[in-house]
Amino acid sequence: MATVSVVGGGVGGMVAALLLARAGHRVRLDERLDRLGGKLAERERDGFVFSLGPSLLTLPEIFQRFGVSCELRELAELCRYRFADASELRAHRDPDAMAAQIDRLAPGEGDAWRAFYRWASACLDASRRTFFAGPPTRRSGRPRLGDLAAVAPGRTVDGLARRFFRDPRLRQYVGRYATYAGSDPYRAPAALACVPAIEHGDGGWYAPGGLSRIADDLARLLVDAGVDVHTGSEVTKVLTAGSAVSGVALASGERVRADAVVVNADAAALYGRLLPDRRRLRRIARLGPSSSAFLLLAGVRGRTAGLPHHSVLFSADPRREFGDIFDRRVPPRDPTIHIGCPAVDDPALAPPGEENWTVQVNVPAGDPDRWPVTPDAYRDHVLETLARRGHDLSGRLRFVETFTPADLRDRYGAWGGAIYGTAYRGVLAPFRRPGNRGPRRGLYLVGGSAHPGGGLPLVAMGGRIVAALVQEDMPVRAGVRTP
Repeated sequence: MATVSVVGGGVGGMVAALLLARAGHRVRLDERLDRLGGKLAERERDGFVFSLGPSLLTLPEIFQRFGVSCELRELAELCRYRFADASELRAHRDPDAMAAQIDRLAPGEGDAWRAFYRWASACLDASRRTFFAGPPTRRSGRPRLGDLAAVAPGRTVDGLARRFFRDPRLRQYVGRYATYAGSDPYRAPAALACVPAIEHGDGGWYAPGGLSRIADDLARLLVDAGVDVHTGSEVTKVLTAGSAVSGVALASGERVRADAVVVNADAAALYGRLLPDRRRLRRIARLGPSSSAFLLLAGVRGRTAGLPHHSVLFSADPRREFGDIFDRRVPPRDPTIHIGCPAVDDPALAPPGEENWTVQVNVPAGDPDRWPVTPDAYRDHVLETLARRGHDLSGRLRFVETFTPADLRDRYGAWGGAIYGTAYRGVLAPFRRPGNRGPRRGLYLVGGSAHPGGGLPLVAMGGRIVAALVQEDMPVRAGVRTP
């Protein structure tokens, strides 16, 4: 039996702690905030409940396999996309229904979408055999040539979209999948476009009461498994002895001994503060941060006829939009806007007859004080843009709260407020992310900034991968074989 310290109680850290405790290890988890779940969090005000993080769950079986049992409901309509010319695309789970919607938007492109969906499914299958199965290491061997071909090596997301679609609106729709990883579709590898195979193959889901119910379930499972959970407990340093870790130091002054340390924090925070490593920090800096988010949490009076659970209002010029975010590093003047209104399907999340709008815009990571516009002025600009695109909330707002990259940075220790750590830039980007094994024996990294990446399913996969690595390493280091 080994003693394991888990630093941070985000979803990846919770999953790793749960699986290691079930395997017979002694596990302690320290979380700086007063609640587990990391970015799977919510904000309540005046009877309105808002998501501060993920608002859609895919691959729910991953969590159910761990024992998560909260109620989940599938969305009838995954998302409604509205383009700058006011045309719409309603994304249904069923691939044939989706192809029919594509044909309504762009006659003759339905067959192209079917071909794109087949490619995405093959890419997802290849990813499951390789990328999602564990960290890319020499030990794992070379991937099969067929798997390499399936992920369209050498293409970007935008290049893939151009391969399949003639209509620029459909190319913009495909480019949206790069933003799921906080990346630029003109630079991100085509493999990120496998997401439609997940959404249309397994559906999109929500939890009545909010997706934070998943974090609540995981917290309960941790207690049942015997994990020693400490909230409001900040780790300030990873301790070492020679070439191995020896535990962690807490802000309280306490030192906790451990055979293994699993860090569920941003890689830049690990190598910049907890265990300083200039070389690794420079490598992270060269990769560049992912995008961040600018959120408006709006309590809205009345009900909006026909409003779906999820809407995306596309910009008129995506190249300029992504140039603003990743090159000029300013909030986009013409942003793509995501509207999440879970009260459409879960009325208990807002007062009777009212709506809880979470409005999200992709913005650059970094200090908003350096923007050419103040956060308050940008809030007003986003509301004006919403009005121009058919959602005028004038006279309907009970309140609006903003959540900026600075809030992400301060709340979660995220690098400049970057949601996913580093951005995916270049065809080899997935293999350049910080690895799950750290530079010291017994050190492991899990979470959105590490392999395999961000998003609920991927960080849960990362927790499973790290638990397996600790299991692989600890019998040698601890001198015992665990169950």
